[in-house]
Amino acid sequence: MAEQRLLAKADYQSGMKYKEIAEKYNVSLNTVKSWKQRYGWDRKKGAHNQKRAHTNKGGAPPGNQNAKGNRGGPGGPHGNDKAVTHGFFRKFLPDDTAAILDAIEDRSPLDMIWDQITIQYAAILRAQQIMFVKDREDVTKVLTESTDNAFGGSEKWEYQHAWDKHAAFMNAQSRAMTTLQGLIKRYEEMCRLGYADEEQQLRIKKLKGEVEKISGEEKKQPMHITVDYGDAP
Repeated sequence: MAEQRLLAKADYQSGMKYKEIAEKYNVSLNTVKSWKQRYGWDRKKGAHNQKRAHTNKGGAPPGNQNAKGNRGGPGGPHGNDKAVTHGFFRKFLPDDTAAILDAIEDRSPLDMIWDQITIQYAAILRAQQIMFVKDREDVTKVLTESTDNAFGGSEKWEYQHAWDKHAAFMNAQSRAMTTLQGLIKRYEEMCRLGYADEEQQLRIKKLKGEVEKISGEEKKQPMHITVDYGDAP
């Protein structure tokens, strides 16, 4: 597979199109795009046009007035975005959003799903620290309201007990895991349809193992709260 990928890279740099490379090496179009993105394939500007014979000497046919009133110059009049990728969207979207669109131009659908998987998984791991409950004595006291007046003012506090915080964490974790597992299922479906190379298939297997460890922790016995009734009969 590695040797095949290197040969495909050389063909890409020589000017071959994605579809031509995919047919030559009997792989999917998305696999070729994934190789290009992951391994940073690059080629000189105009390489894909090197086989074409340019016979146009420039200029428009006699009598053509399509360019009448055009100030000309490199790229056309100031503010002309016709030659910019996603130029249509640049009329309506902020510059940073349009830049993101340009960056994901070569991302395959499989790569996009993988991006969502990694973002969701990272959020789940981060929640372990943010929503961690130490033990049943772990109580959080939060000031919710404070007022000052002639009589000294007043304050309102909210107490978040361990069992409440733990329940909220388990509910949020369960929803997040359901979303993650749905993304993983979709990714595996695309792998079975031939959209993934060997490396992409291996990485999802590794991630599934890590997710199963977290799921196993959720199935452990829940927190037990012991209530002391004193000397009651």
